[in-house]
Amino acid sequence: MTHAHLLKVMPRQDGKVAIVTGGARGIGYEVVHHMARLGAHVIIGGRNEQEGLAAVRKICEEYKEAKVEFMKLDLASLQSVRQFVQRFREQDLPLNILVNNAGVMLVPEGRTEDGFEQHFGVNYLGHFLLTWLLLDTLKHSGTCGHFSRVVNVSSSAHRIGKIRLNDLNSSQCYSAHAAYCHSKLAQLLFSSHLHQQLQCGGFPVSSCAVDPGIVDTALYRHLWTPLGLAHRIVAHLLYRTPSEGASTVLYAALSRDLEGEYGGGFLANGHREMTTPPTFDPQLQLSLWETSLQLLGLQ
Repeated sequence: MTHAHLLKVMPRQDGKVAIVTGGARGIGYEVVHHMARLGAHVIIGGRNEQEGLAAVRKICEEYKEAKVEFMKLDLASLQSVRQFVQRFREQDLPLNILVNNAGVMLVPEGRTEDGFEQHFGVNYLGHFLLTWLLLDTLKHSGTCGHFSRVVNVSSSAHRIGKIRLNDLNSSQCYSAHAAYCHSKLAQLLFSSHLHQQLQCGGFPVSSCAVDPGIVDTALYRHLWTPLGLAHRIVAHLLYRTPSEGASTVLYAALSRDLEGEYGGGFLANGHREMTTPPTFDPQLQLSLWETSLQLLGLQ
């Protein structure tokens, strides 16, 4: 399904509330832009206030009646995640769609404020905590015919990721590329386990993971220079635009085809795809889930 066609058929979202992490640039910005155009009240959760407010201004200039706002959210800080949720709760709004889109890629070895490896901490653990803390609101906002949705923006890179429960911080031998792939596999396991938990509990919420494809965004800025230059030329020729990358995310978040229990799984190119065997390993899913709860002090 082409990007343009996909967006033509998306239903109106009046009265719906969405949170999009990393919504100030790249794919996230396109997702926010389209949701706002369809009438949703969208909250951009992001680290950079200037960038966030500029995105809000840009969208509001284009659509006078757009309901878009920026709230500070730094996924590398568990305290910041908690404060974001607290501020959101104070608004007393429903939450119909949560898009866990923000991410870091190929960053040099480093730790988050709480001591976690950057890719694992930002791409996975920060989003785990955010989703966990917003789950009650998502449950209360969903109804039988209109489930709330959690959309986790993963990547086909999850196929070469591994989960080593005894070394989630990749401290044994660090490779930025491997750490990125591991974090994306973790996101997928989380998404799948969450969906099962919600279905078993009979809650009107679904959770799915999405591969937006290889999109030409700022994620690649850490490539060293000759490679970076070649990358920019190739990106221009082959990669999808952020707007094309956003279409599968929007499909997962808004399409009527994915209502209710049909909302789970892994989506790529606008349709459901199979993922690697570890993704279906119930024991691995559960172990990662329980380890994450311990790391976040949620047990």
